[in-house]
Amino acid sequence: MAYNSAVDNVYNHYLTTYAPKSSVSKYDTHKKSELRGIYNSMLKLNKDAPLYLLNSGQDSREFAVNLKENARALRNTIASIGGQDDESLFKQKAAYSTDEGMVSAEFIGEASEDREIPSFTIEVTALASPQVNLGYALSSDEKVSLPTDTYSFDININDLSYEFQFAVRDGDTNKDVQNRLARLITNADVGIEADVLENGKGSSALRLTSTSSGLKAGRDTIFDVSDDKTSKSSGSVEYFGIDYISGQPSNAEFLLSGQPKSASSNHFTIDKQYELTLNGVHKYEGQTAEIGVKTDLESITENVESLIEGYNAFVKGASVYHENHPTSTKLLSEMDRLVSYYKEGLGSLGMNVTGDGSISLDEREFKSAMAKDEDHSSLSTIKNFASSVLRKVNQISLNPMEYVDKTVVAYKNPGHNFTAPYVSSNYSGMLFNSYC
Repeated sequence: MAYNSAVDNVYNHYLTTYAPKSSVSKYDTHKKSELRGIYNSMLKLNKDAPLYLLNSGQDSREFAVNLKENARALRNTIASIGGQDDESLFKQKAAYSTDEGMVSAEFIGEASEDREIPSFTIEVTALASPQVNLGYALSSDEKVSLPTDTYSFDININDLSYEFQFAVRDGDTNKDVQNRLARLITNADVGIEADVLENGKGSSALRLTSTSSGLKAGRDTIFDVSDDKTSKSSGSVEYFGIDYISGQPSNAEFLLSGQPKSASSNHFTIDKQYELTLNGVHKYEGQTAEIGVKTDLESITENVESLIEGYNAFVKGASVYHENHPTSTKLLSEMDRLVSYYKEGLGSLGMNVTGDGSISLDEREFKSAMAKDEDHSSLSTIKNFASSVLRKVNQISLNPMEYVDKTVVAYKNPGHNFTAPYVSSNYSGMLFNSYC
């Protein structure tokens, strides 16, 4: 358990320090058979990999992590439009909302020819809100009135209790300690973000905000702060006033096809068909948004737009390192060769390759071409392109170190080589080198 916790801390530190801010999706989960396939691929890769020395600078670490994470993001984009199965590619339905300012929607269900996908109306009357604790406004530059000592306090959240310890040193000002506590609480990643508010008049206050919203049944708060039974010196909670709840958490309230409903979050699913995000409340009573699925042509167009957007983001992410990492040109050249193979077919559908390697889509031309193609057979070119991109990003995810500056020291002895975890160790080793 301790080992797993250490690895989690290292990985979280590495991603938050170097990786792009990409969200985790359901496509990041894998079956045992998929993980076994990745493992076997790594064994084969390691068996033939030469021994080399890496450029271990911070830029190299950032490049490798960004490359792997961007490849993961593009893979998830292709998976979200049905790319995990060639037969399902571009068949993913797209949802619509008639009032995006109130609620946005994504279709996450399975489309079936013998079952109609339901539509409904929603009227949002209240958004879910987090809990906010706001401390006292103290003079920023004044010395802390607490005696020099080690203090601690407890935060109870999600039925778990966390103890936070900090030291008050001689000469510390109120703002010094407030900033220290804000970093301590936020970096602990327990479900609370802390920051320091300044009023422009020389005073500052520590604010604690829960990352979740809403309330569990039978609960009045999301978290509680106390130092009544803490292990070190007490008094810091009362001094900074961080046990005062200035904003009560609340649930989202809405009418679903006229029926009153509630949710603890502004992001939730309906009947495993739609994923909804509440963005605002109604402006007048009876104002509703209709949620449903788009036509086949609109859904296909949105799927293609998602593919192009994901592909362009990946190419742009790789080109950022062109000057500092000359070997990144190898990746850009490979992507250029890949897209040039399908360039003519894509161009006939309004998808044109630009000078920087990205792809632009003429939506009107695309829809016109698809309208003339009743069986959508022309989609085969885009499907083949998407499948090729998917294979490429899987390869990159497996070995991002292929594109990092390095010096080959020795090649494996042909016919007498053996499996060694050298390649994967280079990538994972950077995590610990950076963290420790």
